[in-house]
Amino acid sequence: MCGRYSLTAGPDTLTQAFQLAECPPLIPRFNIAPSQMVAAVRVLPGSTTRECALLRWGLIPPWAEAPHTGITMINARAETASDRPAFRAAFRQRRCLVPADGFYEWERSARRAQPYYIRLRDGQPFAFAGLWERWEARDGKMIESCTLLTTQPNDLLRPIHHRMPVILNPWHYQQWLDPDLRTVEALKPWLRPYPPEELTLYPVSLRINDPRYDDEHCREPLAERSGAGSQAATLSDRPLQY
Repeated sequence: MCGRYSLTAGPDTLTQAFQLAECPPLIPRFNIAPSQMVAAVRVLPGSTTRECALLRWGLIPPWAEAPHTGITMINARAETASDRPAFRAAFRQRRCLVPADGFYEWERSARRAQPYYIRLRDGQPFAFAGLWERWEARDGKMIESCTLLTTQPNDLLRPIHHRMPVILNPWHYQQWLDPDLRTVEALKPWLRPYPPEELTLYPVSLRINDPRYDDEHCREPLAERSGAGSQAATLSDRPLQY
């Protein structure tokens, strides 16, 4: 699964990378966590213009009784999303790109779970394959939410985790966003592990486990953090206040 990621690129960079007419002001994020609002690029039905919307991370199906359902739906398996009741309508009509410039995964052992930061070798932003949905409460309150698709890990990630998020090739952005393209067989071939030679990873401190921390130290290589103090000392830093 993918439970944390970063997006530090500015609006100008995102506008160019995702061919947006405009991009809302976004502050750099180093520890984006489930249930938070995240940037997503989409094309609404009946339109051809890409927009950058803020969606809640954790998809809430239209038929859900309450929004807390989304807590368990931050990820959807690419192999089965088109068939599952919670995701199949969105898979066909409400797909999105979720911009990022890195994500975190945990290598679990008998002693602890060691977090790693994964990014493109060139450090540029990329896009997760996402799905979005609109949920409306009885009182008319509306929440738009999203989920990230995951797939089998590539050779780089396999020693760490049994899944990885789907990173889309930019050549497929246009078709993935097209709400009129609803053929599952045409979409699924793009949902494959990203080439391992185009990614790099390194261990980071346990700081990332706490969503109250959201600064550049979250993705700092563990070796560099250790040079300034122990990992235990890192975790004792005063958390951010929200």
